[in-house]
Amino acid sequence: MAGAFDIVEHYNSLIKEDASISAPVAAVGSLVKLIEKQNATTMLEFMMIARQACDRLKKATDNSISLSAGCDVFLKQMSRLAHAQSVEECRKALIKAGTDFVQGAGRCRDIVAEFGSPFVRDEQTILIHSYSRVIMGLLGRAVTQNKRFRVYITESRPDQSGLRAAAELQRLGVPCEVILDAAVGYIMEKVDMVLVGAEGVVESGGLINKIGTYQLAIIAKAAKKPLYALAESFKFVRLYPLSQYDLPTHRSDLLSFKEKRADETDWQAELSRSNPMLDYTPPGFITLMFTDLGVMTPSGVSDELIKFYLD
Repeated sequence: MAGAFDIVEHYNSLIKEDASISAPVAAVGSLVKLIEKQNATTMLEFMMIARQACDRLKKATDNSISLSAGCDVFLKQMSRLAHAQSVEECRKALIKAGTDFVQGAGRCRDIVAEFGSPFVRDEQTILIHSYSRVIMGLLGRAVTQNKRFRVYITESRPDQSGLRAAAELQRLGVPCEVILDAAVGYIMEKVDMVLVGAEGVVESGGLINKIGTYQLAIIAKAAKKPLYALAESFKFVRLYPLSQYDLPTHRSDLLSFKEKRADETDWQAELSRSNPMLDYTPPGFITLMFTDLGVMTPSGVSDELIKFYLD
């Protein structure tokens, strides 16, 4: 089958070694490495190896949503090739397609920045949430265009990933301030627009992203501030959640009332253990989406998914 190759270990090493790589790209890169090492003799065995590897990857991570998008793209490409070619021809074509995908993923981020850059103008005040590579790419591009703007960044607990964004913006020379997650409503009046990234963009055009995105979107809509979501098209996922509790990452023990002894409870530790890391923002709260396929309304996501999976 796949020999001694451990796809989960390889995936984790890619994430650890390259801070710029996103989960879908690391998933495809890991699947390409698996295909290079496998020696299946029939198409059925070939497909089973890939599907089992995808299942292993999804089960091995707490956040399987964006990873699932990469796995789905890979499996769809495999099914297209399987109908027309032999096992060996399919293997070679799949390795090439996967390698091209991984190498071109960075370009997708650049294209998103190209489409989004006209929306960043001089003297704007922008609010961003947590840390997003694609947002950093957009703001970095705006800096190279000599645009002058200011950025508020949410602290983004419990991992405080907003601090990473602040440090990066400081290196770019962008005036920025980190705000408490609870201060979003307080600061919204000073903001011209809100930018958020995405772990996944679902079929309805809604977002799955770092916890706090939904409440930020609610406040932005109430304050009549535009909220723009940035995502590469390989993060479009075949999910249709209707509520927060439909997400694959939902667990019944999250924010549940468990019996705790007062003298033994570490509330700081409980924050990250008992709280969700992601939430769902319905499409009605999103003004526009900046993707490598262009600037689109949330409803355009469904059209693109249909094109890809029914082609």
